[in-house]
Amino acid sequence: MMRPSMSEVTVLLQAIERGESHAPEALLPLVYEELRHLAAARMAREASGQTLQPTALVHEAWLQLVGAGDRTWKNRAHFFGAAADAMRRILIDNARRKAALKRGGDRERLNIEDLEIAAAGPDENVLLINEALERLEKEDPEQARIVVLKFFGGLTNQEVAENLGLGERTVERQWACAKTRLFRAIRTPS
Repeated sequence: MMRPSMSEVTVLLQAIERGESHAPEALLPLVYEELRHLAAARMAREASGQTLQPTALVHEAWLQLVGAGDRTWKNRAHFFGAAADAMRRILIDNARRKAALKRGGDRERLNIEDLEIAAAGPDENVLLINEALERLEKEDPEQARIVVLKFFGGLTNQEVAENLGLGERTVERQWACAKTRLFRAIRTPS
């Protein structure tokens, strides 16, 4: 995948921050394939039959990124970190919506005493991971950022290191520690 130069993206990010109306339309073609790659990597881990596709995830994340709200990105790394966060929020909201529907939503409840209860599905797993990640964000924001970029953004250790300005070995150590902390948090929820 060929990446546009950092300066092209940074110049357009600065133009967006200044409120120049043409900038988002000029930025999208430069970052679309990379955003699509991130979404596809994340969606590959989702359950089969998933209704949300990578293209839809990119489009929803794009709308969140350039819509109302904070549009001050320092550089390319900051922008792609924000994109990973947007994708995370979309996936979490999607999982919550499905979990609510699975638990009945606004439908009438039925007696299910004779039915076997299924184990936690992929949507519940995403919600458990998100809860554990929210706790990790309070304890160690850098490790939480690495988890977001790797788990929700689908980035490699090298890409995370580049995005956060860290060494690849530091990312590897932090990722190993974060996985352990998340596993413990999921096994013993508060």
